[in-house]
Amino acid sequence: MSDAIRWYDANAEEVSRRYESVAAEAVHGWLLDLLPNAPALALDVGAGTGRDSDWLVSRGLEVVAVEPSGAMFVEAQHRHPSPLIQWISDALPGLDKVFRLGLSFDLVLLSAVWMHVPPAERPRAFRKLITLLKPGGCIAITLRHGPAAPERGIHEVSRVEIEHLARTHGAFVERSTDTKDQLGRDAVTWTQLVVRLSDDGSGALPLLRHIILNDDKSSTYKLALLRALCRIADGAAGYARDTDGGHVAVPLGLVGLYWVRLFKPLLAAGLPQNPTNLGDERLGFVKDGFRKLNGVSNLDLRIGTSFGLDLSAALHSALRNACATITKMPAHYITYPGGGPVLSVKPVGRVSRPGIIHLNEAYLSGFGDLLVPLHLWRALQRFGVWIEPALIAEWSRLMTGYAAKQGRNLSDAKIAAAMTWSEPSRDVRIAREQAVRLIDSGRLHCVWSGRTLSADTLDMDHCFPWAAWPCDDLWNLLPAQRNVNQNQKRDKLPGVELLRSARNRIQEWWERGYLRADNQVLHERFMTEARATLPVVKDVEFKLDDVFAALNLQQLRLKYDQQVPVWDPRLVKIRDIDAADI
Repeated sequence: MSDAIRWYDANAEEVSRRYESVAAEAVHGWLLDLLPNAPALALDVGAGTGRDSDWLVSRGLEVVAVEPSGAMFVEAQHRHPSPLIQWISDALPGLDKVFRLGLSFDLVLLSAVWMHVPPAERPRAFRKLITLLKPGGCIAITLRHGPAAPERGIHEVSRVEIEHLARTHGAFVERSTDTKDQLGRDAVTWTQLVVRLSDDGSGALPLLRHIILNDDKSSTYKLALLRALCRIADGAAGYARDTDGGHVAVPLGLVGLYWVRLFKPLLAAGLPQNPTNLGDERLGFVKDGFRKLNGVSNLDLRIGTSFGLDLSAALHSALRNACATITKMPAHYITYPGGGPVLSVKPVGRVSRPGIIHLNEAYLSGFGDLLVPLHLWRALQRFGVWIEPALIAEWSRLMTGYAAKQGRNLSDAKIAAAMTWSEPSRDVRIAREQAVRLIDSGRLHCVWSGRTLSADTLDMDHCFPWAAWPCDDLWNLLPAQRNVNQNQKRDKLPGVELLRSARNRIQEWWERGYLRADNQVLHERFMTEARATLPVVKDVEFKLDDVFAALNLQQLRLKYDQQVPVWDPRLVKIRDIDAADI
């Protein structure tokens, strides 16, 4: 699409004037009765001036708007600055940045875009679009018919092509209409289509049910690998990369780290992982390195943590053995019902052990990649809240059966305690120390109310509430007034208007609290955690603007995927609050 992008960059002002001269309602009135009911999330690909995104917002939707032309991007944000539109610079056929968000959409709109996608790239582009849909969601696409314009990157399109692509991806064309050009060009006509995804469109959920419930298992390894991927998809999806080959590449070292985290409490409790072992006996990954981590808490085995010389050798060895076991066993033996491996490993050579280990993307990627089919990865992201309990139940059933064959009885409470995924405790100590330092050395403001804080009124607020999404990453810990945090916001998400008004205070806190501090470890931890848990643009050095944009996108994911309630001070009755606090 490079020719089209260059043309729009050069003609942004004129194009914007022409687009804005026609009301979105006139262009998309055919779609009105098929728009999802609010609340709903839409993706506007090739958003242009933002006219259509703004129209979708007026219909009650929230929108992620994608525009590859830099000039159009600037024009659109100026014309339509709604806080309910999140802007991303990205393009078909890859939509790489959109995919890193982990969001799924009720509606995807492609208005006057498909003709700019070269025919050879369209199967890949359509696959990307269909995998971004929620079950039951739809793609609204308009096809331009008329003279080709090579200098504008315009190619021929057809209804038949879209119908074929829809069928090959388990979708169907629900509506198809033809119309004249709204700008009065006699040589140009349009076809308007809605492609509907009737279910998950991928077969991922039946596949997972087959692996969890029906597949032969001589140990708990298959379930362990799926649960590790489930946890990564939920809490560390920022480390996954789209390969453009129908797979997502997850750092193998990250999978190994989660594998070790899962097995440590199980083996410490003596829970059998196959019919013959009583604890860690005859488990290929349990060697000297794993055993030397006995004194290391599960909570320390998390992204952002560093290990010095005394433990780095043990940890490196434990991860190397875990990765080898994953490669030889569950990744090899998890297969489709008709045969053939589901997962594959892209290994590297011998992994050198650094003197000091930083559990970050660079180190964990050094072990290679586990390639996960894209449809399976998307299912883990979207439906993990239902998939993981099924994994836990089957894993618990297997261990109980193994123990019975060994003449042992396992208590349900013991199994439940060991199977609980260990998240960090609500540890805000470091963030609070930085906040107190700033209060003592000058001034610090509540990010939500803007009021000056003192040590007595300071609370550290989880921007995204702990009850809904346990995360003690530094970026998620914000200084707030105690009354505002405990009596008003509580376990709610901040609304988009509130986030917009708090933007400068949040970014100032990040910079003063973490990035300007004379502490390189704190600086690196902030960046490492943000890259792992937020859909941050993977530049070598991202800006705080990128982190804040990712914060808004994560808010959408929690709001729509987990239905976390939103806090909007404007909707609270005056008698229930201190008006000076908001």
